[in-house]
Amino acid sequence: MTRSRFTFSIAATDGKARTGTLEMLRGSIRTPAFMPVGTAATVKAMRPAEVRAAGADIILGNTYHLMLRPGAERMEALGGLHGFMGWDRPILTDSGGYQVMSLSALTKMSEEGVAFSSHIDGSKHMLTPERSMEIQRLLGSDIVMAFDECTKNGATRDEAALSMERSMRWAKRSRDAFDAGGAHAERAALFGIQQGALDEGLRKASADALIDIGFDGYAVGGLAVGEGQEAMFATLDFAPGQLPADKPRYLMGVGKPDDIVGAVERGIDMFDCVLPTRSGRNGQAFTWNGPLNIRNARFAEDMGPLDPECGCPVCTGWGRAYLHHLVKAKEILGAMLMTQHNIHFYQSLMQNLRDAIAEGRLAAFASAFRARYKGGA
Repeated sequence: MTRSRFTFSIAATDGKARTGTLEMLRGSIRTPAFMPVGTAATVKAMRPAEVRAAGADIILGNTYHLMLRPGAERMEALGGLHGFMGWDRPILTDSGGYQVMSLSALTKMSEEGVAFSSHIDGSKHMLTPERSMEIQRLLGSDIVMAFDECTKNGATRDEAALSMERSMRWAKRSRDAFDAGGAHAERAALFGIQQGALDEGLRKASADALIDIGFDGYAVGGLAVGEGQEAMFATLDFAPGQLPADKPRYLMGVGKPDDIVGAVERGIDMFDCVLPTRSGRNGQAFTWNGPLNIRNARFAEDMGPLDPECGCPVCTGWGRAYLHHLVKAKEILGAMLMTQHNIHFYQSLMQNLRDAIAEGRLAAFASAFRARYKGGA
């Protein structure tokens, strides 16, 4: 089969939830999909083959970090991000806008873009919609994200409106710059990002502006920034429905397993989050019975698996006592094994969600999951 540059097909629906397939030149992506975060050209503590074996169809790379180190032009000279890190399947790259605002101590925003100082060495940089598109082209990204301003949590409606409107102007500039990208534009996809904070009217205006420009997919941005799950779900009750039903919907930066289940119920198709890798390095495992802190002394002599229902190489190969020892001793293998389990758990959750939607039993699955997960491991 010859794959298209980008197609999205929905195989089944259950309420607002959908399961389907996103086809790209570098492979198929089953939805709902969770994208492990490979910030600096690596999913931390994981080899690419292990990430794939866990069930991941696509990973995320970070424009901000990669433009600073090793550098986008250097990356292109070395064959692009895929060859550099040894991952031959699709990669989505974010635009860099969120990290510029959250990591750089000194930033100055203007209509042109964002001037900032590197958090690494203090060097001065300017990130604009055009430069963001160029960097993502140099990286060889498969799914490129439009450059936007992530509206701060707690912004007034007027502040949120101004921020959203700027993001829409930047979205149009991103579209134009992406389309001028030659061969890369012919094999990659471009996603727009809906903004508007928690306001339904602003979200609708943002969605309409993005649809008018036209994108391959659409992200719901500006959530998971401190507003809490209740407010996020209240926004997701209307925001995904404002976007085209025949295009993938991506909720950026989410999240905890119960966040993902609730967002899938509300029509989201794609997710990313650092939580499974970051938590793994800090000794937290995700299980079907809720999060588990392996540092706890009660695991020091527990030879059982992290999760009795998990078939990952970690749960079938080592017991809690050994993992407890590794993490307490700060051995590198502890971070590796805990992360491997967490990535496997997240991918297993996505497969269970896909199966439940396809079989028309998502409500029952979600209810049972929440009851167990909140009980705690």
